[in-house]
Amino acid sequence: MKMKTRSTTILTVRRGKQVAMGGDGQITLGEVALKHDAVKIRTLIDGKVLCGFAGSAADSLALLERFESRLNESKSNIKRAAIALARDWRTDKILRRFEAILAVADAQTSLIVSGSGDVIEPTDGIIGIGSGGSYAIAAARALLTHTKLSAEDIVKSALEIAGDLCIYTNRKIHIETIKI
Repeated sequence: MKMKTRSTTILTVRRGKQVAMGGDGQITLGEVALKHDAVKIRTLIDGKVLCGFAGSAADSLALLERFESRLNESKSNIKRAAIALARDWRTDKILRRFEAILAVADAQTSLIVSGSGDVIEPTDGIIGIGSGGSYAIAAARALLTHTKLSAEDIVKSALEIAGDLCIYTNRKIHIETIKI
């Protein structure tokens, strides 16, 4: 029997002179939470680029390595690197089977990169991926509109809300930030 892997919530928010990306720590296999403190956010290019991943852990880490390679080739241009990765991902026979999605951000841009060839830059700069992504986006938008919290504080609060609602998301949150 093949067990369906479900996991995570990653959220990116921009406010003022800060970009924050956070993720919960839960890894789930079937109906069992196997790990509670996984770190699914990485900093790349000496802390200038944030990358978060959701989906199969092995697939996500392999894609993260490819994205970092493409980022180095494109002289840290995340749009160019994301497009190159999406093209590889869509056309490569093995990569096409990968079950993951990436969120990437630098001081100027936030992007979602998927295996179907999507490279999406959200209008409001908020990215939510993974099982609890929609909950986290809704909470972040409300907090952006009705509070003066920092990007980092919004990510923390929104991920906690998502953790209360989504059974594949917990409240063990890891956050990285970039100053703009």
